[in-house]
Amino acid sequence: MTTMEEIIAAIKEYDRIIIHRHKRPDPDAIGSQVGLAEILRNNFPEKEIYQVGGSVEGLEFLASMETIEDSLYQGALVIVTDTANSPRVSDDRFSLGDKLIKIDHHPNDDPYGDIVWVNTNASSCSEMIADLAFDQKLKLNENAARLLYGGIVGDTGRFLYPATTSHTLRVAAKLLDHHFDATKLNREIEQISLKVAKLSGYLYQNLEVDENGAGQVVLSQEIMKKYDIVDSETSSLVPLPGVIDNVMAWGLFVEQPEGYYRVRLRSKGPVINELAKKHHGGGHPLASGANAYDEKERAEIYRELQLLCAEFKR
Repeated sequence: MTTMEEIIAAIKEYDRIIIHRHKRPDPDAIGSQVGLAEILRNNFPEKEIYQVGGSVEGLEFLASMETIEDSLYQGALVIVTDTANSPRVSDDRFSLGDKLIKIDHHPNDDPYGDIVWVNTNASSCSEMIADLAFDQKLKLNENAARLLYGGIVGDTGRFLYPATTSHTLRVAAKLLDHHFDATKLNREIEQISLKVAKLSGYLYQNLEVDENGAGQVVLSQEIMKKYDIVDSETSSLVPLPGVIDNVMAWGLFVEQPEGYYRVRLRSKGPVINELAKKHHGGGHPLASGANAYDEKERAEIYRELQLLCAEFKR
């Protein structure tokens, strides 16, 4: 029995299925989570299907979450999508179910769950959910296709990132056959507020780049307050340094109200996920996240990024 078949067998076995994703969601987290929920509702209408977790943080155009009682976890199947490490799962109750399935495309450093399906070659978890549906001949409705397509677009940077494969494009094409408004969806994913646009100007003005292409931008709480921005609104800024020709890898350091820094790392070549793991994070070889508990650690992360770029250039 393949892992896909194991997952479908577990889904058929349980009458109640609760689906989680990671904290601070991106389009792939919501797309894979709620896309799977929509597929299951469409194919198993007799089952109870729930999508749970914290705030969707500006992704309300994709989906919303449901509020459920603790008692519903008793005897339930729980599925977690797009979440590499169990501490990152949004809503700690994910461990209260009868059986747990992990579906993810990040390196499997934390193989939690009774059934673990990890495909690091997939562009996104949404691509994996689409593969599951197509392989197991599950019917997709228009909204499921919209959600999965949105997740793929989000994690591939509109098919620009290296994780995009010919298979990714074939999956996206099959999803487009379900006739949702892809133009509207792309616009919703890409559009930003005027205040974020103004902050992007600050980012370009204050981007520091060394001779080997290591870049950094620090967004202090003072700057965040000046532009009336909260952390969840900075995600659209992360790709911006990558359009500059001499930037090889970069970090966006966002100071939090508590004083630590949320760190988003991106690269065009140097592998950065091991660096992220050293600093309370992880992710993909070219796209990772970490945390710096103070200014000293923040500076150390940038120094390590500089070394990676220097080694890569040699």
